Amino acid sequence: MKLIIIRHAVAADPVEGQRDSARPLTSAGKRKFSGVVKGLKRLGISFVHVLHSPLLRAVETADLLSELVEGELRSSGLMARAPTKALLEELSEERMALVGHEPYVSELVAWLATSDRKLARAFPFKKGGVVVLEGEPKPGGMHVAALLTPRQLRAIGRKR
Repeated sequence: MKLIIIRHAVAADPVEGQRDSARPLTSAGKRKFSGVVKGLKRLGISFVHVLHSPLLRAVETADLLSELVEGELRSSGLMARAPTKALLEELSEERMALVGHEPYVSELVAWLATSDRKLARAFPFKKGGVVVLEGEPKPGGMHVAALLTPRQLRAIGRKR
């Protein structure tokens, strides 16, 4: 299985009285993540499905990935909290993307690659960053095939 884990793009700062779940992407965040999508496309990366957090910034990030998705975009509260076995049970497709938040995406990568969530700091995610995992989606069953920063992906997307 190939699993692509993505941290949401740059979102607006919290505003007093606004729920954290309602924070949208900034216009710069959308523009920069569109460059990330171009880089992914140039690398030939596509997904059968995308599972994303229900928080607005993750929903908007997943929507920007839609041109790379053959199937559906699906929201799951499991992507808005620490990874669990229930999340692993959702990983059913051969090529799937997950869009979520820190520190949970780093914990997920550490858990899948090493079976130790405490190693999450070894897998830093910038906003809009991407990690490609391959293997069996179980703790310690996957390896990191690529850890790509947004800047790297935007540069790849600009190359002719």
